Amino acid sequence: MKVPHKYDMGVVGNCSFIAYVNKNTNIDWMCLPRFDSDFMFGALLDKEKGGEFSIKPAEENTTTYEQRYLENTNILVTICHTASGSYKVTDFAPRFVQHNRNFRPLMLVRKIEVLTGKPRVIVTCMPGNMRGRQQPETSYGSNHIRYLHLDADVRLSTNIPITYIIDQKEFSLTETKYMFFTYGPPLEAAIDYTAEEFLQKTRQYWNNWVKTTYIVSFYQEQIIRSALALKLHQYEDTGGIIAAGTTSLPESDGATRNWDYRYCWMRDTYYTLQAFNTIGHFEESEKYFHYIENIVANELDRIQPLYTLDCSKKIEEIELDLEGYKGNKPVRVGNDAYTHIQNDVYGQILASITPLFTDRRLLHGNQFSTDIVYKLLAFIDKTMNEKDAGLWEFRHLKQLHCYTFLFHWVGAKSALKIGQLYGDHELIRKSTATIDKAAEMIERCYDPVRKVYTQAVGSTYLDASCIQLISMHYLDPSSEKARLHLKAIEEDLMVKDGLLFRYKHEDDFGKPEVTFLVCAFWYVDALASVGRIDDAIKAFESLLTYTNHVGLLSEDVGLDGSQWGNFPQTYSHVGLMNSAYRIAKKLDRPSYI
Repeated sequence: MKVPHKYDMGVVGNCSFIAYVNKNTNIDWMCLPRFDSDFMFGALLDKEKGGEFSIKPAEENTTTYEQRYLENTNILVTICHTASGSYKVTDFAPRFVQHNRNFRPLMLVRKIEVLTGKPRVIVTCMPGNMRGRQQPETSYGSNHIRYLHLDADVRLSTNIPITYIIDQKEFSLTETKYMFFTYGPPLEAAIDYTAEEFLQKTRQYWNNWVKTTYIVSFYQEQIIRSALALKLHQYEDTGGIIAAGTTSLPESDGATRNWDYRYCWMRDTYYTLQAFNTIGHFEESEKYFHYIENIVANELDRIQPLYTLDCSKKIEEIELDLEGYKGNKPVRVGNDAYTHIQNDVYGQILASITPLFTDRRLLHGNQFSTDIVYKLLAFIDKTMNEKDAGLWEFRHLKQLHCYTFLFHWVGAKSALKIGQLYGDHELIRKSTATIDKAAEMIERCYDPVRKVYTQAVGSTYLDASCIQLISMHYLDPSSEKARLHLKAIEEDLMVKDGLLFRYKHEDDFGKPEVTFLVCAFWYVDALASVGRIDDAIKAFESLLTYTNHVGLLSEDVGLDGSQWGNFPQTYSHVGLMNSAYRIAKKLDRPSYI
């Protein structure tokens, strides 16, 4: 029986960059200086052009690997067992408070320790070649290698003999070794002392971050790992939150649905911030407010579905001459979805920023102007009758999508809540009128014969996103209408074990072949909402089997349980967190049970 495909890697980062560490110790993917920059290491998409940064055993054929995170951190440990001994590689990106700010340099630190015997290793560090440029030339000093002709000063500083790395010579590992890969300012302090200091401070930072997180007792370990993974995807400099740190990992093997997710989708950000707010972390929302404020202030006509990390609008999509993940082409950078009309974004932005106006734990006074609320509400009214590409980003199909109208309704509800709190009667009047308009459009999607809300006005197709009509309380979860709506979607889109297709009809690339994982978590939310708590728990526990070896989730899950799509996917981890909290709330158990 064929073993389901899983991604053999974990991720480390510090809210400035993310590095993907394969179980074989190679840095398979790392983009610098930003998430959406060209890769510095990219073997994930091309073994030859991607370069290599590894600590591999000389006798690789007899090696076994294991990988795990240090508890409650984003510090990754990889253990290699060889015939001559075993060793451990600890990877992390420094992040800790220094001088009253978060220290988060463009620096990957690798610590190599002997565990047993005298293992012999080969250390390779050569940046890759994303757009056809020549591999960099090198110069070196007593304890560093400098990679020339790149966009910045890129160095490897280490206490390993430089000759061994330059010539890729195997050597016996008899003591602890350290490597600092830096982009920009190089390391100018003692290598061993600095590595240990940064490791201790980074571990303490993540432990404290988790300690100040509200975590329910239902599957705590999985919630913590998801929260830590989500945290890495906010670019702290601007506040933008990316959908995933990778590009062109295919939605299924042999498909051409390969997309670049290293940008800030308004939709994905809404769900991510919802999860952060649930666990009691609001600094992410505060940073995002300043990011989105810059966008809204500069957009007069409409807001795009996505922007770059620095709020740039143009994200031209091109194909690169790379072999692709497991040979899956094309490899794309950029994403033409920025040209789409996706009108759900206005409600999602409004819902994202509402806690900054309404949550009493945040003492902002009048720091945030309601001007942005009025402007977003006006966008909703303006686009109420406009067809769009929908959340699934159809490239050649525009409809009046039920999901879009749901978020028109959610956005207007959010504006109403702000208006009521501020005593703003004009905002109350306008938002109330918009709520009624949105509800009218949602009802136009209802099929009274089948007792279900369809994908769009006039459509007969069902859509998993419409499950959220229940969990977002457009429909009363206790109503017969909600029960029948959920039943119809189950019968049409359910595959097995809680997995659902997004939809079943053909799109721009044929019929979907894999399930979209967040839809399964939306289903769990709906089950819990309507009181089918045992079914919700069963489905939730089944979905946990689709994590990889370090607890990370992909975007898509194949019918055989394989992980596909960009990885790790914020959508999926948000789904896990929100479903766990919804179930825990329904169970309402004391801590000793």
